[in-house]
Amino acid sequence: MNATETIAEDGSRAVSRPEYVDFDVEDFPGGLLSCLEAILMVVDRPIDAEELAHALALEAGQVERALRELKAQYDGDSGNNIRSRGFELRHSARGWQLANRAVYEPVVSAFVADGQVSRLSQAALEALAIVAYKQPITRAQIAAIRGVNSDGVVRVLSVRGLIAEQGTDPDSRAALLVTTGLFLEKMGLDSLDRLPALAPFLPQESDVLDEAE
Repeated sequence: MNATETIAEDGSRAVSRPEYVDFDVEDFPGGLLSCLEAILMVVDRPIDAEELAHALALEAGQVERALRELKAQYDGDSGNNIRSRGFELRHSARGWQLANRAVYEPVVSAFVADGQVSRLSQAALEALAIVAYKQPITRAQIAAIRGVNSDGVVRVLSVRGLIAEQGTDPDSRAALLVTTGLFLEKMGLDSLDRLPALAPFLPQESDVLDEAE
């Protein structure tokens, strides 16, 4: 049976408990925050506040606030000499997930892979950047921008789950490529609107003219 929302006589909203929820989160040591930590430790994918709220028979807003409180705790406060954790509660377009902080990647890779980590090639990174900023885009358009056939790197990015086909170009009928939710998750972004602006990385007009001369 699913959780349902009911209206009390005083007008307040309450979430009824599913049959499988025979507990109150506040009865556990640490209350809601610790219950959320216990769940986040075992999930292998990002999970949104609504899904957590349903499992705990709570309102999504209450769970969302608790998640943000946990995130703040893990981030620490240097001003008050409270250290950040080696992990973070990361929020992406797909939901919330515990993850190692990127700054500790060399430490983690040294332990789990003896220093050997699987990285994207420069060519794959170039193609991924093109898709991210120009999407939706076809393979031919990627090749035109890079000046070289890009089928191989596009295939790698697809296998990694970073890009996917979504629709077709109305003129050429070629498949259109877009980035995925996994891409946003890996980048630590909530949406594509949060991609950094390209302007600071573009050459100045004077530099381009000097090279042309």
